[in-house]
Amino acid sequence: MSIARSSNAAGVRATLRPLLLRLHLYIGLFIAPFMLVAAFTGTAYVLTPQLENLVYHHALTAPTQGTARPLADQILAAQQALGTKALPSAVRPATAPGRTTRVMFTPQDAPASTSRAIFIAPDTLEVRGDLEVYGTSGILPLRTWLDQLHRSLLLGDTGRAYSELAASWLWVAALGGLILWITAPRRTSSGASSLRSRYRRWHQVLGGCLLLGLLFFSATGLTWSTWAGANIAEFRHAFGWSTPSASTTMTHTTMAREPDAHAEHRATGGSMPSMAGTAATFDLMLARARQTGLESPVIEIQAKPAGQAWKVREIDRRWPTHVDEATFDPLTGREVDHATFADYPLAAKLTRWGIDAHMGILFGLPNQLILAATGAGLCTMIILGYRMWWLRRATAVQVHGSLVGLMRDQSWTARLTITAGAIALGLALPVLGVSLAIMLVLDMLVALLRHGSRRTAVN
Repeated sequence: MSIARSSNAAGVRATLRPLLLRLHLYIGLFIAPFMLVAAFTGTAYVLTPQLENLVYHHALTAPTQGTARPLADQILAAQQALGTKALPSAVRPATAPGRTTRVMFTPQDAPASTSRAIFIAPDTLEVRGDLEVYGTSGILPLRTWLDQLHRSLLLGDTGRAYSELAASWLWVAALGGLILWITAPRRTSSGASSLRSRYRRWHQVLGGCLLLGLLFFSATGLTWSTWAGANIAEFRHAFGWSTPSASTTMTHTTMAREPDAHAEHRATGGSMPSMAGTAATFDLMLARARQTGLESPVIEIQAKPAGQAWKVREIDRRWPTHVDEATFDPLTGREVDHATFADYPLAAKLTRWGIDAHMGILFGLPNQLILAATGAGLCTMIILGYRMWWLRRATAVQVHGSLVGLMRDQSWTARLTITAGAIALGLALPVLGVSLAIMLVLDMLVALLRHGSRRTAVN
């Protein structure tokens, strides 16, 4: 009986390994370039906080020369700088002595998801900077450019397909590589093949060391992707795992749910409707928030259209995470609703932590260094993979066969299992499904061309 089981396992390995090897090769040839760009730009992105502090030092800091003035006075200084009487859409009070207050306006002609931020010295009311900021996280121009390069190659929503393609296949490449390494026959190499063997060994070692990081990149990247992200959001909503948000509706105090848990990458642009309140309302909101228990110094006060409650939210996403929020009636200061991180469902907490870790925020500098090392390691792995392919390119087809042909070598059970799995993954991860279909079409065309050239040669 044990001999039969051993024989069956050897048979599965003999047929399944070549199929995985061929798929791994296709991922390397067709998908890895997108992974390389995503890894390189992502590595650059996570290193920007320190660079931003240097580039925008004048706007972000101000010499301390006295007691901070009320937010109403700081807002008035920002309004005078812009020549407007409109209320700001949001205000971020200075987080510590020597830091500036950020007063954000959303002009009618502002690009989507952007605001104009005026940086005010809290004590002297000096205007220290005037910059365009992006999204609800309010990132500055340098990081905005790198963020959009990383997510969409600066091509807008259409370009986001590239990053989703990379994230959809990264986990397949990582786990497939692990299986290939485990099932690889032990061999010795010398002479002409020794260089390629060294490259393969380095590729394997890096893959093993970075495996968990690569799986993490893939999973967290997919959560805010366009198509797979929508499926993930629906799944979380169906199980009640959505991220809570304090309701701004004045007629009830029930907790609402955000349709998108990744709002730091998206925000509503356009003109700011008329609001019930004055510049002094921001001071009222700040005082009420502190009384309610929002203690983080990193806080944002959001003005809302007339008839809605204003929102105050903590925005310190380091460890420990401070993202509690509350809404208040701007006329009376009465609390309307609140949402605390402690009450988040576990899935929502994990999503929050995963996103912040992916962006290099959660643990500060150690988080950044780990992400940078993982990104650099992935770039190195991809380059080594191309080098191995180049050294073996003349015999790659003969060694690996074709996906279609190798599928025919599988048992009926294996064929049905692989097909069902591919369909399920294609539905859950649409970009993976479409790209896999393209791979199969190309594979069949190559197989037909090879078959035709052989028949021609025989005749």
